[in-house]
Amino acid sequence: MEDTVIKRASTEEQIRSCFGIMLQLRPHLTEEQAFIKQVQRQLAEGYQLVYCADDGNVRALAGFRFLEFLAWGKVLYIDDLITDSETRRNGHGGKLLKWVIEQGKKAKCDQIHLDSGPQRHDAHRLYLNHGFKIIGHRFALDFKELRKI
Repeated sequence: MEDTVIKRASTEEQIRSCFGIMLQLRPHLTEEQAFIKQVQRQLAEGYQLVYCADDGNVRALAGFRFLEFLAWGKVLYIDDLITDSETRRNGHGGKLLKWVIEQGKKAKCDQIHLDSGPQRHDAHRLYLNHGFKIIGHRFALDFKELRKI
């Protein structure tokens, strides 16, 4: 893992290299080209996609953005955080999470937030081990579901 490098994905090739790992977290993203276009749109809006790579292979990735809220102040919000299922427990996710936390500190954020599915127990353990606390419930109204009614 000493050879693991954290890089920012900005080029189409770098974004494409993240697709297979992102698919493990977001299986609804089935078209690689649509994924690339969406990430490019999000990058233009302040989203950042970073990844851990060794031997040219993406091992973990994180997508995040900076937001400001009346409730919490300046927040680094982690949209996406996933380690390749083939290399979990090798420290890639922890290394990447530490790097993202440092970005929040450098940007003088008040907090870091993320949402996580209730079934992602290994991820929860990682977050708790890095000092995160469970602070609430997330509610959503899905307009796609409403259109079906």
